[in-house]
Amino acid sequence: MSAFTRPSLYFHVPATPQLEDVTAEFVVLLVVVVTALAFDFTNGFHDTGNAMATSIATGALKPKAAVALSAVLNLIGAFLSVEVAATVAKGVVDLGTVGGEDLLLIVFAGLVGGILWNIATWLFGLPSSSSHALFGGLVGAALASIGVQGVVWDGVLGKVLLPALLAPVIAALVATVGTWSMRRLTREISEERRDRGFRLGQIGTASLLSLAHGTNDAQKTMGVIFLALVAHGSITADTEMPFWVKFACAVAIALGTYLGGWRIIRTLGKGLVEIAPTQGLAAESSSAAIILTSSHFGLPLSTTHVATGSILGTGLGTKGAEVRWGVAGRMVVAWLITLPSAALVGALCWALAHVIGGLAGVLVVFTLLCGLSLYMWLRSRKEPVDASNVTAEWDGSLVPAGTTPEPVVQEGRP
Repeated sequence: MSAFTRPSLYFHVPATPQLEDVTAEFVVLLVVVVTALAFDFTNGFHDTGNAMATSIATGALKPKAAVALSAVLNLIGAFLSVEVAATVAKGVVDLGTVGGEDLLLIVFAGLVGGILWNIATWLFGLPSSSSHALFGGLVGAALASIGVQGVVWDGVLGKVLLPALLAPVIAALVATVGTWSMRRLTREISEERRDRGFRLGQIGTASLLSLAHGTNDAQKTMGVIFLALVAHGSITADTEMPFWVKFACAVAIALGTYLGGWRIIRTLGKGLVEIAPTQGLAAESSSAAIILTSSHFGLPLSTTHVATGSILGTGLGTKGAEVRWGVAGRMVVAWLITLPSAALVGALCWALAHVIGGLAGVLVVFTLLCGLSLYMWLRSRKEPVDASNVTAEWDGSLVPAGTTPEPVVQEGRP
């Protein structure tokens, strides 16, 4: 062997694998970031009803104007705090037990679990928690990958499960007292004048609630992307949240909000309680106060639980109001199974990607995510709920009678 060929072999052998490894790892990071923003988008349209369902139901805001206003305020709210993002980034998966590609795969699988659960519950008009879908997916993927030691159980119990139990109860109590008090204070005013005033007030309270939603829910995706960047080695766990992450998450949740989760808006606005302007103002005020408080303390609260508890409380605080307990029961069932269901999907996605291995495994799961999401969206178009029928009278069905499109019949065919 000549002296010329030895250096050639020396440089040739390691160069190509290193380049391929770097490229594959970057593509995986890119897929994880895109998937995180997709989750943020689903979070936006899934939770639009939390802020705007009551205002739409009472006529305080037109449906399309309501979702547009909510989108803008969600965008602004996303920049106001990063406390919740810090909790998500460091309070669910134990960063001391996993890192690198393994952590990237956990984050990716957890996001897929959260997205699929969000879209499935939206399809059935169930206002479940996007937060719990995300946390469930992450916990399931971490358990499948590392075991029980890979989850920060103190963080999950103290900052996820306990607030989930307390928030709807507190919201219901605050809204009950608020509704009763406002009706008591305005009992001498004519109903027409009172409702007109409360509708105007709802514009302000619904706006505040949308702002509060942005300070809490957009932060969760920021925390997940932060986790992915730490896993990739782009930043350390002590790095300040990059501005581009804040901006991308704010835009994603705002776009999702503007799309309007009409199926869930209908359930919250018409299915649980027939909402009068007084009740709408009370529900929005109590929800905004609780969510803003939780954001201040870094608690990744379920805005769905808070909003639903508040709406239920307004029914309890109104004499003679009809609370549809069957609808409420279905919501509670969805709440109870969200964490374990998303965890199961997250674990299965991690296992599939892990068995296939590397970039190929991630791309297969990503393709599966796209396919299932498209199927559920196409399924929803068979029974559409949109701005035109979202406030139709509730007849026990998610889709108002007479709104299902008639099948197209071509001339000369049956």
